[in-house]
Amino acid sequence: MDYISLALQCIVSISILNVWLLRKNSASQWRGGDATTIIEEFKVYGLPTWLCYVVGALKVLFAIGLLLAIIYPELKQASALGLAMLLMGSIIMHIKIKDPIKKSFPALLFLVMCLYLAFPF
Repeated sequence: MDYISLALQCIVSISILNVWLLRKNSASQWRGGDATTIIEEFKVYGLPTWLCYVVGALKVLFAIGLLLAIIYPELKQASALGLAMLLMGSIIMHIKIKDPIKKSFPALLFLVMCLYLAFPF
């Protein structure tokens, strides 16, 4: 068993679920612009509210997929790549609104972890 992948799967999935299910209405130093909630963050990016729900559902789905991949390994690559694409979008949105680079750090860190999970070396 690859304990590094197992740890990364747990870290990424639990963190994503925490942000999107438990802390979606909480302020964070990582939110885009001056947003205090996820909905506000999407507005700051100039994105429609409905897209927030689509992205949120996909992130939760892929995070659950990473957890399920502990038992069903065939889910790992697709879940990790799905999250990686969404995390790239997060980084692009931070750049678009000229956020300080530090606000992109969590998305970049989780992107690297997801790419490792999808393509272990």
